[in-house]
Amino acid sequence: MQQNKSVTEFIFLGLTQDPIKQKMVFVIALIFYTGTMVGNLLIIVTIKFSRALGSPMYFFLFYLSFADTCFSTSTAPRLIVDAVSAKKVISYNECMMQVFVLHLFGGMEIFVLILMAFDRYVAICKPLRYPTIMRRQVCTTLIILAWTGSFIHSITQIFLALKLPFCGPNLIDHYCCDLQPLLQLACMDTYVINLLLVSNSGVICLSGFVLLMISYFIILRSLRNHSAEGRKKALSTCTSHIFVVIIFFGPTIFMYTRPPTTFSMDKMVAVFYTIGTPFLNPLIYTLRNAEVKNAMKKLWIIQITSDIK
Repeated sequence: MQQNKSVTEFIFLGLTQDPIKQKMVFVIALIFYTGTMVGNLLIIVTIKFSRALGSPMYFFLFYLSFADTCFSTSTAPRLIVDAVSAKKVISYNECMMQVFVLHLFGGMEIFVLILMAFDRYVAICKPLRYPTIMRRQVCTTLIILAWTGSFIHSITQIFLALKLPFCGPNLIDHYCCDLQPLLQLACMDTYVINLLLVSNSGVICLSGFVLLMISYFIILRSLRNHSAEGRKKALSTCTSHIFVVIIFFGPTIFMYTRPPTTFSMDKMVAVFYTIGTPFLNPLIYTLRNAEVKNAMKKLWIIQITSDIK
């Protein structure tokens, strides 16, 4: 990568400078990251090997769990290691790579959530045409488009980051590399860069949230024409999805749709959507979904039975 700077490395200030609080950060982050990996990998394996979970909804859930796993991995391991490190150093190239990966899988999560809402809309509002509209070839094409959109978004973020000259200091008041904290260190007027950041990340987050809320509003309105049993099942699924949308988009909209100002709560908000949300997603999609839980049980029974034999 071309380095338009004199700074060759950055130092994170992390979430706290207090040694006792750092140990607490280490334990909590380790628990959340372990839970995220176990939960999402269980969903990935279950959907991959269970014939009962072959519908488009679980096809998209597979990619949401994959995106969650990678999204959390882009920040959590370094946060865990840095919590017990004397000096939290990251090289310039590693920092740029973290920006790329963070936005690649963050963007993927946004697009997959939109696809999941579209899938529910077709299933509930156009049930007779559902098998035709949401056939496997269409779902695969939609996922490819989601990956393409995420890649373009991430490349845009890297392009903006590489435009920033860093002359010193190199202390990042954060626990990960992202454009917002990097703008504070750039030795140039960052007004235009921040405007481009808001028009890219901010517009994606805000428009995605509005689109999802409108789609779920239409879905919930259409449930009035369904049977009590069908309404209950659809409402349970949509409620889970809406909760995921709110807990993910709320913090991201707060971070990416504002002027280049820093608030004391920024780091905790970032922790919530980079580590907290990927941890909560598998809990929401398994504890509230009988099909996923039953498929997991069957796979465990088959595995245990084969081990005994």
